Amino acid sequence: MTSTPGSGGPTAAPTPRPSDRPAGRADPARPRLRRRFSRAERLVHRTTGALMLPCVATAACLYVPQLAELVGRRYLVVTVHQWSGLLLPAPFLVGLASPAFRADLRRLNRFAPHDKEWLRAVRRRDFRPESRPAGKFNAGQKLYGGWIAGAVLVMLATGLMMWFTWLTPLVWRTSATFVHDWLSLAVGLVLVGHIGMAFADPEARRGMRTGSVERPWAEREHPLWKEEE
Repeated sequence: MTSTPGSGGPTAAPTPRPSDRPAGRADPARPRLRRRFSRAERLVHRTTGALMLPCVATAACLYVPQLAELVGRRYLVVTVHQWSGLLLPAPFLVGLASPAFRADLRRLNRFAPHDKEWLRAVRRRDFRPESRPAGKFNAGQKLYGGWIAGAVLVMLATGLMMWFTWLTPLVWRTSATFVHDWLSLAVGLVLVGHIGMAFADPEARRGMRTGSVERPWAEREHPLWKEEE
């Protein structure tokens, strides 16, 4: 209780509003967040997905007879497939202008001793977080990133051989068609697994959607992340 001049008696002290908190003091009711991906990285991911999905979908329409009959318009399907595949590396190349994107590429390209431990735990089906040490990216994400990057390059090269038939001999085009067809099936299966794992981890999806994750999740799933900074 306090008294104000001229009031003639005590009055209750005003309750501080949320906006009256001292600057720099976090609201304990809000979850602690940690920045995981920059805006440029999220745009690269979304744009790549926006090109990859029609590329895979049109490939399915070209190679599965039932889908081809259902969709029809083969020329349009072929055109969408060709241009979405040709443009697929573009988001990656544009993203190289971002320092955060380049920094994460370096992380994805480096395997450390703890990555071997992570893979051994996966092989043993050991799901305990303490048995799967990881930096900002775990060993599985590093393998996926390297594999999908190599697959896109091979698909692009073989696709160009099939598209511009006069550039290479017939035997090259025949081999390119074989590699392109089977690798496209592998890419489709890997993407299904990637999407399935993303749906199984809401916090990982949140990191790619908003750029931030909760610190408890980061400390549990990526305990060595701090050491990489």
